[in-house]
Amino acid sequence: MGDVTGLTTRVPVGIVGARGHVGAELIALIAAHPHFELAFVGSRELAGQLVSQHHPQVRGELRYTALRPDELPALGAQAIVLAMPNGRAGEAVAAIDAAGADPVIVDLSADYRFDSAWHYGLPELTRTPHPGSRRISNPGCYATAMQLAIAPMLDVLSGPVQCFGVSGYSGAGTTPSEKNDPECLRDNLMPYALTGHVHEREVTRRLGHAVEFMPHVAPHFRGLSITANLHLAREFKLDEVQERYQARYAAEPLVHVSSEAPWVSRIAGQHHVEVGGFTLDADGRRLVVVATLDNLLKGAATQALQNLNNAFGFDEWLGIPRASSGASS
Repeated sequence: MGDVTGLTTRVPVGIVGARGHVGAELIALIAAHPHFELAFVGSRELAGQLVSQHHPQVRGELRYTALRPDELPALGAQAIVLAMPNGRAGEAVAAIDAAGADPVIVDLSADYRFDSAWHYGLPELTRTPHPGSRRISNPGCYATAMQLAIAPMLDVLSGPVQCFGVSGYSGAGTTPSEKNDPECLRDNLMPYALTGHVHEREVTRRLGHAVEFMPHVAPHFRGLSITANLHLAREFKLDEVQERYQARYAAEPLVHVSSEAPWVSRIAGQHHVEVGGFTLDADGRRLVVVATLDNLLKGAATQALQNLNNAFGFDEWLGIPRASSGASS
């Protein structure tokens, strides 16, 4: 779209599926952004209620609306974020296409992550090939953590990478199920989709290397951790491994590299990924790496804002609170 950083009017952004946890985070981020404004906020469950009742930072009389897909093109949004469950985005996209409208669309579901016509928006790894793309598929939360944990070693891998993942129950959405029921999860760790998980297929496709993923849900609300087991084609020393990660992410303010293993309890409410805990076995050919992120933020809403900023030519990190910048030792 070109550089619009001198913009004096705000870019209207609409959200479909705003009742969910991620939708709520998006509302807060867009409401605080210097160049975006909320054009509409779609939610059947909250229809008619003032958005400001749930988000005091949103000014004015904007109300939640029960939107039909065919209504979206006429609402005047220059960008639309689809924050709906998997399998629901296609109807909205078809309606927008049928009307000949051309807003930037950011889809947070898995519906277009395997569609080569859509830009896969994990900016730290994919920002260069498609700047200003108007159809953007947001990566999965686990998939973001796994790719950032693996990417610096991708050229020296030998055999599949195994990833053990644990997420808070907010990752299971708001529709009631065992995976987001605090009583079922109390004192528990719930394994699910232990082969063929969509994020396993997503990471394998994006990295071009086999990844085996074993997800679990824990009793905490937000934040996830993955432990990646990497078999290496040659012997490495620990300082060489750490130097690879620090060099790869030195210019990435939303990726923090640490020698210590990150704790999931410290990532809740944060907008960055933490990667660390680098451990080599005795022969230097097996590496274990830990990555944590907030599944609702860098795993979804924060990443969507990065993609919106890039699509409109703003600084990629504009409007994203940061604990600190750059990598740490």
